[in-house]
Amino acid sequence: MRLEDLAWDDKGLVTVVVQDRHEGDIRMVAFANLEALRATLKTGQAHFYSRSRRSLWRKGETSGHVLSVAEVWADCDGDALVYLVDPEGPSCHTGVRSCFFRRLDPESEEVVESESGVHLALPTLSRLWQRLQERTALGAAKSYTRSLLDAGLAHLAGKVEEESGEFNQALLEESDDRLRSEAADLFYHALVALMGRGLTGRAVLGELAARFTQSGHQEKASRSKGRSETS
Repeated sequence: MRLEDLAWDDKGLVTVVVQDRHEGDIRMVAFANLEALRATLKTGQAHFYSRSRRSLWRKGETSGHVLSVAEVWADCDGDALVYLVDPEGPSCHTGVRSCFFRRLDPESEEVVESESGVHLALPTLSRLWQRLQERTALGAAKSYTRSLLDAGLAHLAGKVEEESGEFNQALLEESDDRLRSEAADLFYHALVALMGRGLTGRAVLGELAARFTQSGHQEKASRSKGRSETS
């Protein structure tokens, strides 16, 4: 199928869902015509078609909040696309990270708007990281996360080692339920340790994504070579 063969609507448009390629959250939804799609593929930056202005536009051309497009995917019917992106800054015109900050309450059937867009439609990993950041603003007496960070890197390293040992024991000797629980504990403490070093979970996801083009054996060999050259 060529680009011209996508299921363009009667206005020559397809729906575009913009998704953070590492963290998975939906940043925005817009429309593209053939010209916008070609510009996106050529430049690697998200282009769309404005139905109100009836013109092509590039995300970030005025705000600077560009969307670098790593991949473009089409759905089974060819009438919708996904841009997998590395976003710079917020993606919503309101200044919020994502356009999806209004939750539909199933009981009241009301649309509940998050104050200042603090709570968004986030996948679990992104929501966990946001929750950890919120906890850092609390005192150590109220937040276990804050107490770990206040205790310093040596304490964090010890906790990660402790949780790793408990995970290994569960892996070899205990139930699946126990293994899941220990895996969650290890993952949590590893994220807090990253936070203690000023790194993010996104940085680790980016590192994993960079390894998609090589086998695990190649990656380990390259790391071993790098260590031997610096030792």
